[in-house]
Amino acid sequence: MANEKTGSYRTKRVFVNNIDTYSSKCIAKFLSTCMVGGSLEEADEEGPAEDETTLQDGTFQIVGTISNNEGEKPSFALQCYASQKRDQLLPSLLKCDVVVYNISEHATAELIDEATWAISALHSDIESFASPKIFILISTVMTWAMSKPADPNDPEIPLTEDDYRRKRHHPNFKEHANAEKTVLKLGKTTSWLGELAKVPVFGPGTNVIPTIHVNDLAGVIQNVIDHKPKIHYFLAVDDSNNTVEDIVKIISFVLGPGKIKKVPKEEAYLTTVLTNADVDYLSVNLRIEPVFLKETFNLHWVSEAGIIDNINRVVEEYKLLRLLLPIRICLLGPPAVGKSSVAEKLCQHYKLHHINLKEVIDEKMQHLEEAVNGTEQEGESEEALSNAQDQLDSLKDSMEQNGGRLSDGLVYRIMRDKLNSTPCRNHGFVLDGFPKSYDQAKEIFYDVLDDPRSKMPAFNKKIIPEFIFSLEASDDFLKERVQNLPESVAEKMHYSKDEYLTRLKKFRKANVEDATVLNYFDELEIHPEHIEVNNAVDPEYGAVMDKITRLVGRPRNYGPTLEEREEMERKSVEETAQRLVLETAEWNRREAETAAKMATQLEEWNRHVTEVKRQEHELLEARSAPLRNYLMNYVMPSLTEGMMECCKAKPDDPVDFLAEYLLRNNSQD
Repeated sequence: MANEKTGSYRTKRVFVNNIDTYSSKCIAKFLSTCMVGGSLEEADEEGPAEDETTLQDGTFQIVGTISNNEGEKPSFALQCYASQKRDQLLPSLLKCDVVVYNISEHATAELIDEATWAISALHSDIESFASPKIFILISTVMTWAMSKPADPNDPEIPLTEDDYRRKRHHPNFKEHANAEKTVLKLGKTTSWLGELAKVPVFGPGTNVIPTIHVNDLAGVIQNVIDHKPKIHYFLAVDDSNNTVEDIVKIISFVLGPGKIKKVPKEEAYLTTVLTNADVDYLSVNLRIEPVFLKETFNLHWVSEAGIIDNINRVVEEYKLLRLLLPIRICLLGPPAVGKSSVAEKLCQHYKLHHINLKEVIDEKMQHLEEAVNGTEQEGESEEALSNAQDQLDSLKDSMEQNGGRLSDGLVYRIMRDKLNSTPCRNHGFVLDGFPKSYDQAKEIFYDVLDDPRSKMPAFNKKIIPEFIFSLEASDDFLKERVQNLPESVAEKMHYSKDEYLTRLKKFRKANVEDATVLNYFDELEIHPEHIEVNNAVDPEYGAVMDKITRLVGRPRNYGPTLEEREEMERKSVEETAQRLVLETAEWNRREAETAAKMATQLEEWNRHVTEVKRQEHELLEARSAPLRNYLMNYVMPSLTEGMMECCKAKPDDPVDFLAEYLLRNNSQD
């Protein structure tokens, strides 16, 4: 039906900074689905004031900056601005009706400075505005962290918006407080909103942390845009007033083991998981009541009572937004085919829980014995202890009556409890060789049908495996593999020759009928994948793992986080660089060895050359001795006398004179 109200049609352009980060993305995405003026529908029945324009059917148009240029652009955004300088960003801000700057999430000094610049730049151009604009600063509750109680004699009285002039900021959040002051000074319709992350408890845990669901925060922003409140400063929190301990307890119960451990606050500074800002958030102790928000705004609360009362919804949103979805795998196949080895590898790869029937029963027995003996957890009620004792007695009686084995009914109940446990429901699991038959699968996964007319067997969708892998191998291969096992391993696994052949024959017989465990999953349209195992060629099950991981996909539950993947990539780069350094060093070493070898050879060559020259010199000396003696005895005396006579006679031609002298004397001799 068409809207019969009269009025002009228009949308509003809303700028949100860093719309690819978590809280800004949620706020922007929420606003992109809202109608302009939508929160005014249940306002004063007399209608809007005379100077107000009724807006029809217009949704908010979202534009904003993105922090990661290479990431996927948000689909809900009309435009995204990446790496713009301030002189380039200002025209984009001036085109917007609403400017939202979020400095509550991982705000750097640069981001806070940009928010301050934005309000200042807009204020400078206020005279050129064709219509009023709204600037909203989403700050942090840490600017109230050091505030004193409204009534020193009654610290339970909450703070309200009227107390904002008395607020005192945490020393590490001075820049946030200064940004708030700037916005309050320049703006006419500016809002302060708080948001806080939820992390494990440090210290006594009795401090109260104000919280608000991110969609409720977005709803507050929608109301600010629509209502244009005259008040400059107001608070956005839910009604919970929960302590850190209360929040951690419920998160631990729903997502973890259900237990908490108080850690001295000082140890928080030693962990690499928490930043100093995170520790500051965890230490805040404020009771806040958003009076203006309740009295003025038309909010459709998502989580008005807080995280504890809405934990199931919050957890589901948390898992969906971060793709923390469980992976449930069932491995089937004949004995000794390698199910347990593959299961361990899958659990390590996907961070899943290994479900082995014997281990599950042993774990249940141990848990009950610890509970009965008082070593499980302090504070257990008498009813819980009595119930644990009854269960333990029932298990022991069943084992006595069945020759050390539990009855089928108890086995099914224990397995169902394990698959329904918090870790398995949240993370996922790998079922190792169980169930073995159609009837066992039906008993384990049975559930009440949603549609009685359905021909499909009823099953519990929350625990049914989504991937079924049947590992297959020939009997000859399996027998040879068992024969090659170490004796201790074969004995531990009951793989003696007779025992193994009996088990293998039983398995083959159970899997030739129509009603097999594989048929059960086929009927549910969870079709098993058959994988041939050849341990002789692939002892580490590499081919099996490659096929399974290709079908299952990348970890999509509690596998490596983005930071962990970045760290793995960084380590890979470092290892590659280190390998190159080692290879370069090895090449340099070999080059140095070659050079040293060549230098040694050259030195040896030079030594040989020197020795040869010495020997040649000695040989020449030895060969010249007779001639030298002859000259000294027969030539030199005559030559000396001739030169003396030449000196006395002083002839015109000394050479002819000496030659004639020697010839004459030689003739005489």
